[in-house]
Amino acid sequence: MSAENQLRVIFITNDRKNKEKAIEEGIPAFTCEEYVKSLTANPELIDRLACLSEEGNEIDSGKIIFSEHLPLSKLQQGIKSGAYLQGTFRASRENYLEATVWVHGDTEDNKEIILQGLKNLNRAIHEDIVAVELLPKNQWVAPSSVVLLDEGQNEDDMEKEEERECILKTAVSEKMLKPTGRVVGIIRRNWRPYCGMLSKSDIKESRRHLFTPADKRIPRIRIETRQASTLEGQRIIVAIDGWPRNSRYPNGHFVKNLGEVGDKETETEVLLLEHDVPHQPFSQAVLSLLPKMPWSITEKDMKNREDLRHLCVCSVDPPGCTDIDDALHCRELENGNLEVGVHIADVSYFIRPGNALDQESARRGTTVYLCEKRIDMVPELLSSNLCSLRSNVDRLAFSCIWEMNHNAEILKTRFTKSVINSKASLTYAEAQMRIDSATMNDSITTSLRGLNKLAKILKKGRIENGALTLSSPEVRFHMDSETHDPIDLQTKELRETNSMVEEFMLLANISVAKKIHEEFPEHALLRKHPAPPPSNYEILVKAAKSKNLEIKTDTAKALADSLDRADSLTFPYLNTLLRILATRCMMQAVYFCSGMDTDFHHYGLASPIYTHFTSPIRRYADIIVHRLLAVAVGADCTYPELTDKHKLAEVCKNLNFRHKMAQYAQRASVAFHTQLFFKSKGIVSEEAYILFVRKNALVVLIPKYGLEGTVFFEEKDKPKPRLTYDDEIPSLKIEDTVFHIFDKVKVKIMLDSSNLQHQKIRMSLVEPQIPGISVPTDTSNMDISEPETKKKKLQK
Repeated sequence: MSAENQLRVIFITNDRKNKEKAIEEGIPAFTCEEYVKSLTANPELIDRLACLSEEGNEIDSGKIIFSEHLPLSKLQQGIKSGAYLQGTFRASRENYLEATVWVHGDTEDNKEIILQGLKNLNRAIHEDIVAVELLPKNQWVAPSSVVLLDEGQNEDDMEKEEERECILKTAVSEKMLKPTGRVVGIIRRNWRPYCGMLSKSDIKESRRHLFTPADKRIPRIRIETRQASTLEGQRIIVAIDGWPRNSRYPNGHFVKNLGEVGDKETETEVLLLEHDVPHQPFSQAVLSLLPKMPWSITEKDMKNREDLRHLCVCSVDPPGCTDIDDALHCRELENGNLEVGVHIADVSYFIRPGNALDQESARRGTTVYLCEKRIDMVPELLSSNLCSLRSNVDRLAFSCIWEMNHNAEILKTRFTKSVINSKASLTYAEAQMRIDSATMNDSITTSLRGLNKLAKILKKGRIENGALTLSSPEVRFHMDSETHDPIDLQTKELRETNSMVEEFMLLANISVAKKIHEEFPEHALLRKHPAPPPSNYEILVKAAKSKNLEIKTDTAKALADSLDRADSLTFPYLNTLLRILATRCMMQAVYFCSGMDTDFHHYGLASPIYTHFTSPIRRYADIIVHRLLAVAVGADCTYPELTDKHKLAEVCKNLNFRHKMAQYAQRASVAFHTQLFFKSKGIVSEEAYILFVRKNALVVLIPKYGLEGTVFFEEKDKPKPRLTYDDEIPSLKIEDTVFHIFDKVKVKIMLDSSNLQHQKIRMSLVEPQIPGISVPTDTSNMDISEPETKKKKLQK
């Protein structure tokens, strides 16, 4: 090798001793930071350097703000001796100076500890595992009813913070006080890369700026960047490096630019990243396991399968649904009884345990439905084609078939792998039209009528048994076919046929749950819905009482019955509002492994046992349940992970997390599209009902749009009104007008784009009129030019 072609080796290390050794031996050595700073052609690389040393970092102000975190060994001793409690730190969305710690373990009395004030939060970040010390009882506080967002500027103004902390302290009755504590140390950080925006420093030429995360529970992060002017107005990703004791905010560094704020693609990407939704295209390793097209059912596939292609099976789904999981049939038997079948896509035939396709589906856990986009759990060839039970094609299914009498009592149940050929793919509306039609009597329609009749009996039985019917305002958007902007939004209308499909899906899930639990008492994957603690219902009971209604909450049945009775002739919407509020009192339903738990009950369905079997295209839990059921009926063989309860518990943990995140992502997508809708609509006034009263705000629901929002009464630069808050009745008195939960008000809705990071729907009170607070309904004198110009721009 000639001398000029010789490679020059340099050694990059952050280990001081290593570096010294290398230099001694004549090898050029640099720390990572030194090397990156020497690359003059790539200034943006410097922005991506993590600040390593927490001590002596020039980003800090010097004044000690926080107390020191204790070392892990001390924390472990303290937890062992009971001096400290270990738990998950959960920051509040509504109040940046408040958090709760959910204590791990089973001490019922101290399940939840409140933390208030910056110093007590002591640099913990949402979802960190922390050690907490309980404060003496005379320092306990009540959860604050104030909504406080961090409007902090770029400086460390601790005096201002202390002022704000005083607002939190409320004079409350003794029984409102909750165990209160402070963070003494961090057991495990749960940091991730955060999406958000740069709040550019007011100081000219400054390289230090604050980054505001999109998630309101995460504090602002201080970063150094030379690209502030190009990053302004962009959504970016930032990682946290550390949080020194003398800094009001954690330090971090710039990772990636996602694109312009408000851009639909960018905002969808943010939403998926923020909710940790795996959304990258499927890898080659995964795609290579898909069947080769054209695919058809072979003789070998028919082994262990029943041929049910002769049955009059059809599917009923929302319009535009391409991932059809389930189909139904109903026919009269010669003995006069009815045969009802629920046929579910046999996804586990295509996804074999342990391969790359299986691992990827398990990781994703669920399909995520956004307003204009679906993030599939399994590749499209399966989700929209080979597994989708479309009409007039042969498909593999797993069937649950009952023999019932005309009172919908089950006489026999059997499960079988099958082949079906669906005779029709109907929407809910089409199915309803057939059922109601006086002239249609074909076999599909007859089958639907039979199903509908039985479903009504099943539903009546479930409700008598104490199942809850809770309503939530679901919203659908109608998109402009050219620009894909939402042009109209309506709350979903539920038909009898929605309920018909639901009844048979519930019945199939319950039947399968019993079967797999019978067969695998220790390894069944089930779903339970815990009963809420009585304190969850306080708000519901108080709200009903303020309208002279009594809600009993001792059992699910008592709750269901009192909700049915809670009617008002003068206020028909009251019952819906009570049900919406009841939904807010509920716990999350979760997947669990039967061998790791004793309480199986599903509170909302009033069923002693339940699982998910009916949607294997879009839920991984159902695939596991299919595998268990297949082994139980001798249609497939088992494998070690299927009967390992610890592995199954791990799977459940991931599924519960993915399921929750998918729900949040879906809500965020609706919120973003609602903003787009109001951007083009300008300012509107609508009727609303109060859902919650806060100390300085009312939370209202607008039925027309299924939209919830907050009307604030303490605005910057405006005279403060006289506010009196009463927690007992839940009421808020503003000047001389008193507001209770469920009161009807009129609000004005507009999109506030003044804060690009959190563009939000602003609501202000129109009626009842309170001088100096209510705004006029007349919008002619208001400047709504901004949304209009944007609209024109979008339509170009």
